[in-house]
Amino acid sequence: MEITDLPAVNATLNASSAVLLVLAYRAIRSRNVGRHRKLMLSAAAVSTVFLACYLVYHARVGSVHFTGQGPVRTVYFTILISHTILAAAIVPLVLRTLYLGLKRQDPQHRRLARWTFPLWLYVSVTGVVIYTMLYHLYPPGPIRVR
Repeated sequence: MEITDLPAVNATLNASSAVLLVLAYRAIRSRNVGRHRKLMLSAAAVSTVFLACYLVYHARVGSVHFTGQGPVRTVYFTILISHTILAAAIVPLVLRTLYLGLKRQDPQHRRLARWTFPLWLYVSVTGVVIYTMLYHLYPPGPIRVR
């Protein structure tokens, strides 16, 4: 695998995280706590692998410039900015929510999960949208590896 394959890997990891989150939500709505726990831990693991791959890629490549012009540029940067801010905020939220769930501090877990779940899902889905816009709809041209 080449370093230039990592954006596609990252998009796949983000999509996988989103699917796992939705499945975990459905499991807890069905009161299947054991399945919910496994799916949430899987989503956390997938997101951790994503973060490692993301950091490796950007350490080697740096930032990749968006080539779209006109209104799509505004759309892209609006999504990117909200994604970036929430991606930074979601890490401590996920860690705290997982901790509370694993310790079976259910009332506190539920209160925090009401915020964590939709934000984490948004970050996962917009990660795929950003990848699609940046690398497929408006490709950047050759990627330079440092």
